[in-house]
Amino acid sequence: MKLWDKGFTIDKKIEQFTVGNDREIDLYIAKYDIQASLAHAKMLKSINIISEEELLQLEEGLEELRLEIENKTFVIDSQFEDVHSKIEFELTKKYGDVGKKIHTARSRNDQVLTALHLYYKDNLLEIKESTKTFFETLLSLAETHKDQLLPGYTHLQVAMPSSFGLWFSAYAELLVDDVYILNAALKTIDQNPLGSAAGYGSSFPIDRTITTKEMGFATLKYNVVAAQLSRGKNERTISVTLGGLCNTLSRFAMDICLYMSQNFGFISFPDELTTGSSIMPHKKNPDVFELIRGKCNKIQALQTEMILITNNLPSGYHRDFQILKENMILAFEELKDILYIFEYAIKQIQITNIDLTDEKYQYLFTVDSINNLVVEGVSFREAYQKIGAVLIAGTYKSHMGNQHTHIGSMGNLCLEAIRGKWC
Repeated sequence: MKLWDKGFTIDKKIEQFTVGNDREIDLYIAKYDIQASLAHAKMLKSINIISEEELLQLEEGLEELRLEIENKTFVIDSQFEDVHSKIEFELTKKYGDVGKKIHTARSRNDQVLTALHLYYKDNLLEIKESTKTFFETLLSLAETHKDQLLPGYTHLQVAMPSSFGLWFSAYAELLVDDVYILNAALKTIDQNPLGSAAGYGSSFPIDRTITTKEMGFATLKYNVVAAQLSRGKNERTISVTLGGLCNTLSRFAMDICLYMSQNFGFISFPDELTTGSSIMPHKKNPDVFELIRGKCNKIQALQTEMILITNNLPSGYHRDFQILKENMILAFEELKDILYIFEYAIKQIQITNIDLTDEKYQYLFTVDSINNLVVEGVSFREAYQKIGAVLIAGTYKSHMGNQHTHIGSMGNLCLEAIRGKWC
């Protein structure tokens, strides 16, 4: 069944190419098309396009299909182009002409757009909630390990003392910045496009405020042309949002891979969270974090794909939009898995007591040595030059007592202040 069927048979090769794998991908948005169809049916009843009895039939049929989707018994057979044609077919098969009325004042264009809006909104909220869980885990780790020193590096050279508390809470605070952008994307998506039809509205006296309320959107996409123009723009906005979050996660995963290596040896994980080598029995590999890094980098590339597919398309609908759906949806599903496994693993991190008497850390406290001279009344520039001269002469001695001074100088990690930034 095709919603646009006018009585001729399309070439099978053309059909296969144009449908692609929509049947598989549409299973992700099936429940949202049910939600939108139910709202649309209620609106049709309110303007007397269908009767109360017909509405009850449609509600019953849509609920049965919703349960099939929930129970994973819903299948889009090869005779259908997509989920939208499948749902209308099932309603028509059961209720006859009543099922055929569900498409009144609606186009497949705004059906797809509305289902995607609902999917994007739900999944952005789910990712926000998962990010909040990860955020709280990092703040908890920061509190637990706030007094444990961690050598800080610049240019991959030993630089100054830091702490595990600062490390964990740094990534927690970056997640707040990512959520600011996520909230902006949510506001963009939380607009009802249903009723824009093919992009130019409907001559029926539809009431779009009813469907807006029924589907839980914050507002309407008022201009029907703007609603269709949002296809592609939504995906670009979301891909930037997901990419920003993935940038934070990828960099954190890279730190973990680096700090687990024997050359650093700052952290470890239980054996069961790592993998081995088929030839080197001593290996304890951070594969999960390497995969997180790679998957996050792949998601960061998505915004380029979204831009190149949609850039410079004129107003109105174009079939190019169909190919936005697959990688956009798969990115959401991938990122949800990443957040889950990252949070699961990071809770089991093992912090190493780092031997700061190791020769490679002999210059870790040079800045503290300068600051001690400044406290004694020496100007900073003169103190810098004095310590620099000692370093050149090779007679610098690190005072390990400075580590306690340095921890104190970090002050409170402001974990509650960071927590308070979450919105």
